[in-house]
Amino acid sequence: MASEEDRRVLDPERDAAALKALTHPLRIRLLGLLRQDGPATASELAVRTGESSASTSYHLRVLAKYAFVAEAEHRDGRERRWRAAHAATSWSGGAMAATPDSRAYVGLSRRVQIEHLETSLARHEADVAAGRLGEEWAGAAGISDQLPRLTPESLTELWDAFQSKLGELTARDATDPRAAQVVLLTAGLPLAPHTPAADAEPGADAEPGTSRTGAGSGS
Repeated sequence: MASEEDRRVLDPERDAAALKALTHPLRIRLLGLLRQDGPATASELAVRTGESSASTSYHLRVLAKYAFVAEAEHRDGRERRWRAAHAATSWSGGAMAATPDSRAYVGLSRRVQIEHLETSLARHEADVAAGRLGEEWAGAAGISDQLPRLTPESLTELWDAFQSKLGELTARDATDPRAAQVVLLTAGLPLAPHTPAADAEPGADAEPGTSRTGAGSGS
């Protein structure tokens, strides 16, 4: 979990240009890869993303212009290596709802997070099949989909409690050699009451309430 000092907090008014620059699926993905896997060159990121090295190099320079990435220590001096400038990006949901550009960024980032979950699930299943994860992780891993009824205040309290507990456990496990990188994607998305007119809208056929719950599952 990122500390407050290692977190980039975006403000839609102060950081309007940075938000606009970040509202690009490849740039969000490149930033995520640098945060997850550590420093890399444009060529290495091109292989991981299926893009050309010219494309990844350009988008990395744009991210650097707005201080999302920075140059890392070079291994051999031949190609520039990049690192994420911060461990996480955060914002106020209320503030980000104020402008079309900030709303566009939030929507895009959420969809990229869903894609990241799908990629992480595939990687997790491959790690399990190959024996790269011990059996002790089987009972802890999981995905949960729940539909509680909450007020805005309760949902905010839930977010705060989750972040507080996550910080506590991350600090506790910081020096434990058994600790592994865990992908946690949390969502709290209120839905308006159902009406017959909503039947034709996207997502109307989604099947809620399904879950496979382990000790470490989340919604």
